[in-house]
Amino acid sequence: MADGDTGSNLYLTARAGQDAVSKLESDDIGAFLEVAARAAMESARGNSGTLLAVFLSGLAEPWLGHDRLNARILAKGLERAKVRSWSALSEPVEGTMLSVISAAALAAGSTLAHLKIDAESRAALDSVLSQVSQAARIAVHGTENELPSLENAGVVDAGAVGMLVILDELCAAIRGKDTDFEYYEGFHGYHVQDPHVHLIQNVDQGVEVMCTITLDALGAATLRGQLDRVGDSVIMSPVNATSEEFYRWRVHVHVAQAETALELIRQQGEPVNVSVTDLCTHDG
Repeated sequence: MADGDTGSNLYLTARAGQDAVSKLESDDIGAFLEVAARAAMESARGNSGTLLAVFLSGLAEPWLGHDRLNARILAKGLERAKVRSWSALSEPVEGTMLSVISAAALAAGSTLAHLKIDAESRAALDSVLSQVSQAARIAVHGTENELPSLENAGVVDAGAVGMLVILDELCAAIRGKDTDFEYYEGFHGYHVQDPHVHLIQNVDQGVEVMCTITLDALGAATLRGQLDRVGDSVIMSPVNATSEEFYRWRVHVHVAQAETALELIRQQGEPVNVSVTDLCTHDG
């Protein structure tokens, strides 16, 4: 997949989630996905991997306590995943993975609202899945014209294609079928290794800093504001609660110097699982 390391980052993040549940036995589909999402969050790679982990975490929330997926639960999960994904970024951008996530959630909600059959039925779930897949594919095509960098390069966004893979695989798994990837050949730039453009706005050089830190709501809001002032591509999302007031947060930011971000982070608490990657050799 083109676009820097986006494909690798998505794969490695998803793989971390898969490894976490490979031997897990549970009839609770939400709890199952929550474990995968948490592992993915802790091991997320880059912008795209972090956003994928946030998406999975949001998707899991309305599914908790259910042992069977239906159209209503699927639509609720996609809507929650959309809200979590958009709110995790300080400066969300259309023409990226977010566009595909929004299109999928909108299609699911709209289809559910206009169903003339039992929303608990298999036929209703299949109808929603079909519309989600179609809307996501249209959204991927649309990314080529939403960001100047993509339009100039004549390619679709790699993160958007990656998100489509996730959604298509979800649809295929629910239906018990294999995903047909032949359609992807029609995406401009699908086989081209173009420069990374996914979610990077102003920082062309520097480092990517990622870590996990325990904060209350005020501390998280304060840190987000401080990181916004010194860097770009700020993503903050709660991993899990540690008490009634505190959450473990996954933090992602691009800055010129790692210590600039780490100093601000340490003012709020003690970061763990810290990684610093050179943006000149790593993107996505």
